[in-house]
Amino acid sequence: MGATMSSPELDTLKKILTLEQQKGYNDTAVVGGLDRFLARWTEGPSAPPVPLPTRGYARLTAPRRRGWVEATLQLLEEGPTHPKKKTPSPPLPKEPAPAPTLSSPVTALPRVSSVLAGRLKRLGVHTIRDLLYLFPHRHNDFAKLCQVSQLEVDAEQTVMVNVWEAREVLLGGHRKATEAVVGDETGNMRAVWFNQPYLARQFKPGTRLALSGKVSLFKGTGVMESPEYELLQEGEELVHTGRLIPVYPLTQGLTPRTLRHLVKKTLDTWGPHLQDPLPQSLRQRAGLPELSQAISQAHYPQDEESKASARRRLAFDELFMMQLYVFSRRRDWRGGRDAVSLHSNEALLNAFISRLPFSLTRAQEKALGEVLADMEEERPMSRLLQGDVGSGKTVVALAALLCAAANGYQGAFMAPTEILAVQHYNNISRLLGELPQPAIHENWATFSLEPFPRPISVGLLMGSHGRKQKRELQELMARGTLDLVVGTHALIQQDVDIPRLALAVVDEQHRFGVMQRASLRQKGGTPHLLVMSATPIPRSLALTLYGDLDLSVLDELPPGRQRVKTQWVHPDRRQGAYDFLRRQVKQGRQAFVVCPLIQESEVLQTRAATAEFSRLSREVFPDLSLGLLHGRMPLREKEEVMASFSGGDMDILVSTPVVEVGIDIPNATVMLIEGADRFGLAQLHQFRGRVGRGEHPSYCFLMADSPSAEAVERLKVMERVDDGFLVAEEDLRFRGPGEFFGTRQSGLPDLRMARLSDHDLLALARREAALLLKEDPQLAQPQHQALARELAQYASSSPDTASS
Repeated sequence: MGATMSSPELDTLKKILTLEQQKGYNDTAVVGGLDRFLARWTEGPSAPPVPLPTRGYARLTAPRRRGWVEATLQLLEEGPTHPKKKTPSPPLPKEPAPAPTLSSPVTALPRVSSVLAGRLKRLGVHTIRDLLYLFPHRHNDFAKLCQVSQLEVDAEQTVMVNVWEAREVLLGGHRKATEAVVGDETGNMRAVWFNQPYLARQFKPGTRLALSGKVSLFKGTGVMESPEYELLQEGEELVHTGRLIPVYPLTQGLTPRTLRHLVKKTLDTWGPHLQDPLPQSLRQRAGLPELSQAISQAHYPQDEESKASARRRLAFDELFMMQLYVFSRRRDWRGGRDAVSLHSNEALLNAFISRLPFSLTRAQEKALGEVLADMEEERPMSRLLQGDVGSGKTVVALAALLCAAANGYQGAFMAPTEILAVQHYNNISRLLGELPQPAIHENWATFSLEPFPRPISVGLLMGSHGRKQKRELQELMARGTLDLVVGTHALIQQDVDIPRLALAVVDEQHRFGVMQRASLRQKGGTPHLLVMSATPIPRSLALTLYGDLDLSVLDELPPGRQRVKTQWVHPDRRQGAYDFLRRQVKQGRQAFVVCPLIQESEVLQTRAATAEFSRLSREVFPDLSLGLLHGRMPLREKEEVMASFSGGDMDILVSTPVVEVGIDIPNATVMLIEGADRFGLAQLHQFRGRVGRGEHPSYCFLMADSPSAEAVERLKVMERVDDGFLVAEEDLRFRGPGEFFGTRQSGLPDLRMARLSDHDLLALARREAALLLKEDPQLAQPQHQALARELAQYASSSPDTASS
């Protein structure tokens, strides 16, 4: 051991470092800080070699400051062992890893390996916060505590017992299991765990166990088969037995016990750290518990009342955040007054409507009045036009587009797919074709409409068009000589210039998100926005999902629309359906056959379009003309198939669900849907709406070879109900909102706790959101900072922010 290093300079340094220790390493032991002192001290000619912090003392974290001070003091006390050698630098402690937060990956939790994290990922759990919000879909009620003599057959209950004997056994000659004899002061019973022989080693005689499950009788003795179990230890809270026990969604390789244990540990550790974003005044008004309490009780409730209170709080959070989001989205869209005021040209509209081959319904007249009134404002319109299949939305939209053209501006009509864009273009051309002197070009047409002083031009622009076609239309748009343009969302791409765009009509709202709206704004000013949806949903739900839009509803069908007779066809009556379809074709009608898939799947036992087309063509209808349509076909081929079917050259069209919306073939009277049990009711209703559009009676056959009991119940709803709004209500009841809309389609995150039947809670959430934004529109007040962060995270995770 070397001698203690000593000199006046070193004594001074030791005193300063000792004082720094006493002051808690806060860099106040010397005026100006340690870095300044050390720099001057080491410049002296006789200064001994004391290693300095490479990044400077002031920039070190507290643990690293402590490590350097202690190592340097030790070096000064002991001195170097070999004076001639350069003094080695005392090793600085490693910079500690950042403390985990709720946003940290689950691997930051103790005993969560990358393998376990991979399994959790399949459940949508990536972070610690995700795990806290992985709510059980139900609870097993094991709260009823009994003695052995009180156990009832076939009832959920819990018993506290001693293990008398546990052994590994073979059941059925080959299945390893654990069998235990257990009991209390009132009697004994058996418990058996299949495929878990290792439990025999855990359950030593004298072990205290809690067992939860159902009891059966075998030779007069009570038996629990594979009950939930828990080793009873003094002061330990029950996790798997003796209470309301959560039942979580699982995935391969993840057992209920593992997930329950992990969630409970995470709750106990992280639950208290949850920051409640709701202001206390709001919670008190609404009668809501604190967030940490609600999340804890949602997983491990004390009783049913606590569970209901927790669900109400968490459901409110979902609905409240949704309302804040749609209200702020509406404010952002309508915040400016930079829209063009479009005055209604009554003479032009009357001329258009009077030449139509039908009269507008009262609902169409009312909706058109609402749209035209909005377009008069300088504040941009933001309206949803909602109507059942065949309710006449396109006519209302076209009248609004003509109004834009009459004011010297341009209008755009966007559809989600190219085949629907073509269909809309054809429908608009057909409606305007009732006017005199149409001039038809390859991708655009002009129509004369008195008293309008010049022809009205309509074009079709899509991504699959050739360069020459695109350039021609883009030049027409850029010059402002193309009044109306129909296309897909390619219309809002950067290289498409619509300089006088004043009205955008968007078909199928849920596929048109925030990013697309922002792109519309970049076209110059803010156009009026009219979105159309053929998904009939209740008004309260429409306000929830589309709260940023005013609502117009077309709730009556035009005269002449047929009620489609619908029937679920039992598998052994399939030939009867084919015979009926053949008779319809002989009478000059046409038919659709819809299949869930393009090609056959080994996993899904259902008919695929390509194989069904071949089978029907060869074996069932060899004498009829059949066509095939699916989403992977080139657009030109799709157009040829649709033109052939529309022109009557084809008897039967075999298709995937691409015919769900927009296809209009008045002569088609039969819709035969294969694998009908695989579709939601709302989608089946959309398919059914492809027929019944002409003067002839129409029929829809629902084919399902092996439907479940619930699927049969759903198919019977289709037989009974033909009102789209009622169908949607039933679909929501069966499937819930996430499946009904599809999370990615609705433009909103899925609801985990809220139910669409929570009408009172939804109304409360709307009121509170409106009140809060009125008080603090930007959520800038200090008490709303946590809420502002939650809203920003919600907006960034909302599917429509990333729609394309």
